[in-house]
Amino acid sequence: MIERRRVLIVGAGFGGLGMAASLRAAGIDDFTVLEKGDEVGGVWRDNVYPGAACDIPSHLYSFSFEPKTDWSRAFAPQPEILEYLKGVAAKYDLRRHVRFRTEVRSAEFDEREGVWRVTATSGQRFDARIVVTACGQLNRPLIPTLPGAERFRGAAFHSARWAEAGVEGKRVAIIGTGASAIQIVPSIVGRVDRLHLFQRSAPYVIAKADRTFSGWEQALFDRIPAVMRLNRGGIYAAYEARALGLVFAPPLLALLQASFRRHLEASVPDPGLRGKLLPDYPFGCKRVLLSSDYYPALLRPNAEVVTDAIREVTAHGIVTADGRERAVDTIVYATGFKASEFLAPMGIRGRGGRDLHAAWKDGAEAYLGVAISGFPNLFMLYGPNTNLGHNSIIYMLESQIRYVTRLVQEIEARKLRFVDVASKAQAAYNADVQRRIDGSIWSGDCTSWYKTASGKNTNNWPNFTFVYRRRTREPDFADYEIAADGAASSGAREAPKYSS
Repeated sequence: MIERRRVLIVGAGFGGLGMAASLRAAGIDDFTVLEKGDEVGGVWRDNVYPGAACDIPSHLYSFSFEPKTDWSRAFAPQPEILEYLKGVAAKYDLRRHVRFRTEVRSAEFDEREGVWRVTATSGQRFDARIVVTACGQLNRPLIPTLPGAERFRGAAFHSARWAEAGVEGKRVAIIGTGASAIQIVPSIVGRVDRLHLFQRSAPYVIAKADRTFSGWEQALFDRIPAVMRLNRGGIYAAYEARALGLVFAPPLLALLQASFRRHLEASVPDPGLRGKLLPDYPFGCKRVLLSSDYYPALLRPNAEVVTDAIREVTAHGIVTADGRERAVDTIVYATGFKASEFLAPMGIRGRGGRDLHAAWKDGAEAYLGVAISGFPNLFMLYGPNTNLGHNSIIYMLESQIRYVTRLVQEIEARKLRFVDVASKAQAAYNADVQRRIDGSIWSGDCTSWYKTASGKNTNNWPNFTFVYRRRTREPDFADYEIAADGAASSGAREAPKYSS
């Protein structure tokens, strides 16, 4: 049996729930959200490791249409963010649209009918006029290939697949020093027998200005909404200013780098350890991390920072390049995600049977990070080059959600068979994006999850977020091929105008 919908949304995290709420607000109720997990929440459902929290302040890491006045902390912990998303799903009656434990295996576009034929891994089939992907960039764990890993007899798992029983009182190896590791280390170092942190590259870590919100502050935010909006606006402006250094004038990052040095020197008195923790690449080239307890945790007598490369994994430990074997009971891979493999492992075919991943063989790209030439009526949230190094991704998502909603409204109002962004428009847009990235700090000499193996940055947005919002305020249909009544044309003579 084939289920037919006007719109299919893939993923029930921030993007998918926000998209669903926007469609309902626009009076579009014929949609289904396909979610491979058994609950809403996306990365905030999956990442339950100790210490998991956001590094964007709570009041900005939330939907503008659904402010939360009673956040417990300036930087919300994972359980609270997940409860917030569950609350959004309940308040806006979105759960009835979600099909849980339904993972998309493939999607093929029927150009004659203007319909996407979508198949789930279970074999269930859906037909939809429009597909919106909200899979995120950080949803598929990356586990490195280490010689002998299959021989290890202890517990081994990725940080996004946390197994609490694997650490209590154990000798634990943590591989990786990214955003997850700096939260896990201080959260478990007091509960394990030994902690060996295997570091390939030292991160830049600056102090995290986290604190609890008092009852009177929560009451003030609740009773005077203007105070809440002012607080959110102030956070946005302060974070947005960081784009000046990351994108336009990297020398300005010297101010933040000085903050890093002060934090490191104040936290780590031992010059030997401090030398291990000093990055050897430009500040900002990789994600800058926030923590006030990471460095102190590494001073614990049961903690060790290992900078020698891993040679192999044995049945009971890890051997480094110097030949030393460290006996461990548990290996935690805090090694990030397959961030540049957008929409994998789904098989997606567009017009003429064009394979999406073949089209992206040199690195993913899309017009505004949303539309892909040759793949009509397929729209992405948090797509290529829409990640941020300085501000809240929720702001970017809301820009994309509004843009996609207006595209959906146009398709519905004019009964269009499809809209397909022109290849010239996509090429010109991405040429500009890559030119701007070349002048940013992200083009520096470092390896990061922002880049593909060939070095192309397919993840970050190289400009202010308000510039992106302006560019996505109204769809420019001159950049689209539009098909209606069996005919195709470039651009639309008249496009409806929507209020801001």
